[in-house]
Amino acid sequence: MNSREKIQAVIDEMGKVVVGQERLINRLLVGLFTGGHVLLEGVPGLAKTLTINTLAKILDLHFQRIQFTPDLLPSDLVGTMIYNPLKNEFEVKKGPIFAQIILADEINRAPAKVQSALLEAMAEKQVTIGETTYPLDKPFLVLATQNPVEQEGTFPLPEAQVDRFMLKVFLNYLDKEQELEVMRKMSNMDFNYVPKAILSLKDIQAIRKEINEITISETLERYIIELIFATRNPADYGLTKEADYIQFGASPRASIHLNLAAKVMAYLAGRDYVLPEDIKEMTPDVLNHRIILTYEAEADNITSLQIIQTILSSVAINR
Repeated sequence: MNSREKIQAVIDEMGKVVVGQERLINRLLVGLFTGGHVLLEGVPGLAKTLTINTLAKILDLHFQRIQFTPDLLPSDLVGTMIYNPLKNEFEVKKGPIFAQIILADEINRAPAKVQSALLEAMAEKQVTIGETTYPLDKPFLVLATQNPVEQEGTFPLPEAQVDRFMLKVFLNYLDKEQELEVMRKMSNMDFNYVPKAILSLKDIQAIRKEINEITISETLERYIIELIFATRNPADYGLTKEADYIQFGASPRASIHLNLAAKVMAYLAGRDYVLPEDIKEMTPDVLNHRIILTYEAEADNITSLQIIQTILSSVAINR
């Protein structure tokens, strides 16, 4: 099979376990093929953890699931120094962060020290234990989940860490037919399908190389920059009301990630060039966690997604 056939095989294999989450699967593939971390937010029961677990089985990579809790310590994540009485010396006991794909389940339940340790791994692709720094295996991908409903026992993620996530994906309930299919499948107590491993590290590296060759015109590159600057200086684009709602706009990482995400969308569509639709498709997921709103926006029940849609409808492509 060629690369695109393997990707379709991955999607088909995911569909044997996960129902109705095509958009979620698509976004996870975007993160996988660009090396970008992905944050999933949705109410319980939307198959966030199941989808990531299933994807990990389809990929021939080292996977670790970490359940974040309020009493989690940095050493539980990265590891620690343990004294060996036989050798009369300290040895490094590596933690679960030493994997290629990390499922950080309910990431917002861990305190600041744990988030700080995770931030080093996400940003620098390395971990420091004692006085020694250890590089992490490549690819290193953090796929995190958080529940927006229950706030007791949760900690807001630092903005610097949130910005390290390439995408933040909001999940909604399935429609009636999809939920009927889920009910039928999961209420069968004999259902225990084990997905087959399809993509290897070599396959992922080959796909990344092909995506890197996707072309994007200078016009669309400048369009991405205009979108990002519209979040920082809305008034310059005639968005006077939005200027009162945005406290801080998107960081330079947003333009980089939007460029990469658009290339993956073009690749998955079978094209070797980016269209404006690819950029518009990925803009909400790249920007929604990077726009910090004012208290006035919260008082008026304005969300970052509403502002992004206004920006997309207002910023023109200058040909």
